[in-house]
Amino acid sequence: MKRLAILGATGSIGESTLDVVARHPDKYAVTALAAHGSVEKLAAQCERFRPRYAALADAGAAERLAAVLKAKGLETEVLGGAQSLEQVACAPETDAVMAAVVGAAGLPSTIAAARAGKDILLANKEALVVSGSLFLGALAQGGGRLLPIDSEHSAVFQSLPRGFTCGRAGEAELAGVRRILLTASGGPFLAKPLAELAGVTPDEACAHPNWVMGRKISVDSATMMNKGLEVIEAFWLFGAPIEALEIVIHPQSVVHSMVEYRDGSVMAQLGRPDMRTPIACALAWPDRIEAGVAPIDFTALAKLEFAAVDTGRFPCVRLAYEALARGGTAPAILNAANEVAVEAFLAGRLGFPDIARVNENVLARIAVEPLASLDAAWRADHTAREAAREEASRLGPPAR
Repeated sequence: MKRLAILGATGSIGESTLDVVARHPDKYAVTALAAHGSVEKLAAQCERFRPRYAALADAGAAERLAAVLKAKGLETEVLGGAQSLEQVACAPETDAVMAAVVGAAGLPSTIAAARAGKDILLANKEALVVSGSLFLGALAQGGGRLLPIDSEHSAVFQSLPRGFTCGRAGEAELAGVRRILLTASGGPFLAKPLAELAGVTPDEACAHPNWVMGRKISVDSATMMNKGLEVIEAFWLFGAPIEALEIVIHPQSVVHSMVEYRDGSVMAQLGRPDMRTPIACALAWPDRIEAGVAPIDFTALAKLEFAAVDTGRFPCVRLAYEALARGGTAPAILNAANEVAVEAFLAGRLGFPDIARVNENVLARIAVEPLASLDAAWRADHTAREAAREEASRLGPPAR
């Protein structure tokens, strides 16, 4: 019986994880559920899965949750405040942690869980984008496993040689690999005339053609910043050099990523665009379990298309490669600027093309430091956010 803590339980990844877990009550037990402030959702999850702990980063919401669970007669212990996610992530009752808190807010609990020796099912990008080598150091210190949840990284992991260890690969493990190819749908604006992008709305940007996701990550998919951040993640997950990490547009989202070997062979993982597949893969690895995902009908696939990335249309991809090449705190700067820019766009204070402009201007403004500690990462994050707010205010809302 694997005992699981789910950080970000009320988000789309958390809900998909619980769906898979519910199909295998003999294999998995939920020991902790954590979120930011969704009292009603978390209460319903606690009533169904009966975790030992429930945690809400919003202390006031935690008090309300405690009252709701008490009224229901549940014995779940409720923790509140920013530190509560770290507490449940490190609890001795937990074997594995689904790290699915969105944004930099998920970084402390993910690193704490890694340092405590838990297996990390990584859906939180910031653990690797912001803290890279520091996170891998915590993982090595704790001795747990790192299993990717992003569909693209899961696909690469499944296409690498059996026994490959994420976060600890060396030249020997990648000796036969020529390229790692991350596929990208291109989002909702792949074919939209560039002149029309200035007028797109948040709802249009969030209308992903293939995936059902939260609004922030949907916008990142529309700008392809999401894919740029995945390149940074892949660098740390798989230990491949930057020049071996490529992105290819694949609008159908059936081939989730590929690994090309030196002998010319290409291994790919295919599947429906359903996050329950990579979640089930990580939960059961190296075994396989039912995820509730319908099989592909290959006879119904009309075509599979692939194309190169146009960085003129998607400048955020270029910025991500630039940040990775610069190293140090550059990825943290880019990530923080992007979070602020996307928030401003979703609030109607910034035009869609200006997301990339904010990111580029902030990356140029802020000095990059060595990533010597988490404090360095947090300083870069804070400074970049302040600069991004200034840039977003200067650029202003889109003309309608």
